[in-house]
Amino acid sequence: MKIGLFFGSFNPIHTGHLIIANIMVETTDLEQVWFIVSPQNPFKKNNSLLHEFDRLDMVNAAIHDNYNLRSSDIEFNMPRPSYTIDTLTYLSEKHPGKEFRLIIGQDNLKNFPKWKNATLILEQYPLYVYPRPHAQPSDLISHPNVRQVEAPLIDISATFIRKCIEKGQSIKYLVHDSVEEMIRTKKFY
Repeated sequence: MKIGLFFGSFNPIHTGHLIIANIMVETTDLEQVWFIVSPQNPFKKNNSLLHEFDRLDMVNAAIHDNYNLRSSDIEFNMPRPSYTIDTLTYLSEKHPGKEFRLIIGQDNLKNFPKWKNATLILEQYPLYVYPRPHAQPSDLISHPNVRQVEAPLIDISATFIRKCIEKGQSIKYLVHDSVEEMIRTKKFY
């Protein structure tokens, strides 16, 4: 079984994430997409990061009705900051019958060589790359283990959503209804 791994803070998960995950399952050879909720991204500051279990709950609420999408808290019990190669290695050992692929936005491709063990990741785990606005060109796009996936150009960010919440503006249609409800009732952000 081929599984796409979609890493992120998901702070909060939004419709852009859901659209990309669904396109990956519907238009590629991936049978499932797993959302890997990262407790801490080594490239991001975490000053506005909700608790990891709250973010996991929002992911679960957003994907509850799609059996092709799963969530994972695998990184919650790993050393922090979490590095993709460590998670990939652990998942491969834990699920020997599954083939993992890494789903990343084209904007991450330019800096991919800076990731810990980037060469090893690229050799062992094909990258499924979706388009992102303002992405810098990268020579990696022509690598045999990099697959460009046609998808809509979505420019929704969790930062924008958090700013809307801070200003008291509606986030309807930016997040799944169940996520909007959780944010409102639990007074997230």
